[in-house]
Amino acid sequence: MEKFKKHWEIQHNWQLLFPFLGLVILGYSAFKIANGILKTYGLIISIVAAIAIFFVLLKFILFIFKKLEKKWILDYKWEMIRVFMVFAITGSSSLFVGRPLIYAMGITKENLNPILYWFLFLIIGLIFYQILLVSYGWLFGQFKFFWEFEKKMLRRFGLKRFID
Repeated sequence: MEKFKKHWEIQHNWQLLFPFLGLVILGYSAFKIANGILKTYGLIISIVAAIAIFFVLLKFILFIFKKLEKKWILDYKWEMIRVFMVFAITGSSSLFVGRPLIYAMGITKENLNPILYWFLFLIIGLIFYQILLVSYGWLFGQFKFFWEFEKKMLRRFGLKRFID
């Protein structure tokens, strides 16, 4: 355990919550992927596939951590887990917010050209993604990181004059 704490630069035991939650979220995601693909084959096959997917995703994420460790300026390595959790929660939440909103506006796939529907859906989702990203970043104690990330993203969208 001490080796794990030293590797992730964990000074306090409460910081172990983030690697634990990261593994739980990764396990849930692996199960959802496996169950979505292999639902017809039964629960046991889905669980076995989920375990395999879990380890593949874990290897991939650890590879990404090594690459982003140099690029992202964070105080400790364990904070990268928090950042990844914020991205995951924000992506899911923007869909949950955007879908009912677009439906409330009366826009459906049936009454609108599918290409236009998906374009509007993406635009609305993107707007809420920006707002939720900073909000969840604040909730997870990473406001400064996500505010800088947000400003960089808005500059790339050509909205530099609204930020500076």
